Amino acid sequence: MDSLDSILTQRAGNYGDFRDQGRVSQELKRVAMMASTSYWSRMEPYQKEATEMILHKLARILNGDPNYADSWVDIAGYATLVAEKLQQDRGDT
Repeated sequence: MDSLDSILTQRAGNYGDFRDQGRVSQELKRVAMMASTSYWSRMEPYQKEATEMILHKLARILNGDPNYADSWVDIAGYATLVAEKLQQDRGDT
């Protein structure tokens, strides 16, 4: 099992410095919520969570290694979860 230090070193290589990543992530979330306040209040909790996670992953890409495929795959995954739920609710499945 990897030690915590080696895991954190690996993550820093993929995502950059945690403090910088946190700053970028929080700024993206702040802008998204301010820009779409009326829409944000109408979103379901799962939509808000997916949006925040996508922004978090974008912050990792912007702050770290943009060629780290897992971040892009995660974004696609969160978007797919929301799209599938919306299609299910509409009866498109």
